[in-house]
Amino acid sequence: MNNINFKVDKGEMVALLGRNGAGKSTLFLHFNGINIPKSGEIYIDGEKLEYDKESLFKARQKIGIVFQNPDNQLFAPTVEEDVAFGPMNLGLPIEEVEQRVKDSLEKVGMAGFEKKSPHHLSGGQKKRVAIAGILAMKPELMILDEPTSGLDPKGASHILKLLYELNKEGMTIVISTHDVDLVPVYSSEIHLISDGEIIAEGKPNEVFSDVDTIREADLRLPRMAHLAEILEKEDKIDFEGNYPLTIGQARRKFLDLLE
Repeated sequence: MNNINFKVDKGEMVALLGRNGAGKSTLFLHFNGINIPKSGEIYIDGEKLEYDKESLFKARQKIGIVFQNPDNQLFAPTVEEDVAFGPMNLGLPIEEVEQRVKDSLEKVGMAGFEKKSPHHLSGGQKKRVAIAGILAMKPELMILDEPTSGLDPKGASHILKLLYELNKEGMTIVISTHDVDLVPVYSSEIHLISDGEIIAEGKPNEVFSDVDTIREADLRLPRMAHLAEILEKEDKIDFEGNYPLTIGQARRKFLDLLE
């Protein structure tokens, strides 16, 4: 990590975009004190993060991390025991723990799986249980490392829809990904990371308008933007440097050009 400045406002859904090995996971592990920075400071709600047991416990109540591989997060014999682990450690009454487990599993669409072993679930189901375990802690901010990694398109879509709904309900969400097609659909803000440095940040249209920087980061344009780039170069269609990033944007742009 080098000269990282990363700020997330409440209620946002932010993407940390970068190729594999760019430093996304390493950065995430600093956010709630799993990693300790060699220099610099972490602030949560304006309060500097300290690394004593009490401060870390408080930070991890506010900030929950869902790891890329859910097998690194799921360990209990049953789904309900796994989701209950965090609330139990908070010392909550058993009735409150049970209610949080019930509510969290319903939220992620995993009600009815309480007695199942997490390790017998599909990849998408494991991700949902891992998310439920974080939701049961009622954090203010949820961080997800490559939430669609290893999932088929349908499973990835279900996870992203869930995150979108949680964000609309008020939860702040940060995801790391190298999927440039996913980012414009769900994220309000992008931080582009390369070799441990944030090299660009802004709204999706702002970040992807800098084509050279995207390619320097060993990424590509979203497919809609790449199509527009080809049409501009080969068919002389002028997009005025504002390539559409999603199917919806492309449709509106092409309709405008036809008028």
